[in-house]
Amino acid sequence: MAGLTVCQIANHADAPKEVNLYGITDLVTFVLGTIFVVLLPGPNTMFVLTTASIDGVGAGYRAAAGVFLGDLVLMALAATGAASVLYANPSLFMGLKYAGAAYLAWIGLGLLKLAWYHWRNPLTTVATSNETLAPRDKRRHPMRSALMISLLNPKAIFFFISFFIQFVDPNYAYPALTFLLLGIVVQIFSMLYLTCLIFGGVRLASKMRAHPRLSALGSGAVGGLFVAFGVKLADATLK
Repeated sequence: MAGLTVCQIANHADAPKEVNLYGITDLVTFVLGTIFVVLLPGPNTMFVLTTASIDGVGAGYRAAAGVFLGDLVLMALAATGAASVLYANPSLFMGLKYAGAAYLAWIGLGLLKLAWYHWRNPLTTVATSNETLAPRDKRRHPMRSALMISLLNPKAIFFFISFFIQFVDPNYAYPALTFLLLGIVVQIFSMLYLTCLIFGGVRLASKMRAHPRLSALGSGAVGGLFVAFGVKLADATLK
């Protein structure tokens, strides 16, 4: 995972260690690694960007709230040993990952349908064309959809445990506090980044409304990315 790579680079460079703070062994490296991880494109960030572009700032923030809640649940699961449960029950891991892959593909196909509609009907108003986005309930409940994207990705649990554990002092008396503080750092950077995406998506959408076929190509590209995310998740393994 990306977090492991960041830490390995830091270790190989013999980076100086920060003073142990509430069980956090290297806060500076953790912050740098978190920034790198947050900036990596993923289905959650793409969903927030797409939702804001189609339905505006309010819907974008509702989708972002789903991301925050999903990450919070995954961090709690990672801290309480959920990864070991998935290791012990491969069938559970398989079920979760295929459900997540199918859901991502479903969103991607809906965006591809929207792109095709824009391409075939370039003069249709944005308000009318937005009604063709499928599945319809995804637009009505962006928070729920973003939460499902998070929770239906079992690999995310392994990522959080593998990333966090490198910065937790095993001798610290209150490891739960350490995990909580690390989680707060992640959520702060995630909130800042998603806010940029929301307002950037709304601004980009306003400019692209004058070029419906260019907008169609953009929607098609994002839809293709979601399908690719689904294929990648379906191919994920426990290793």
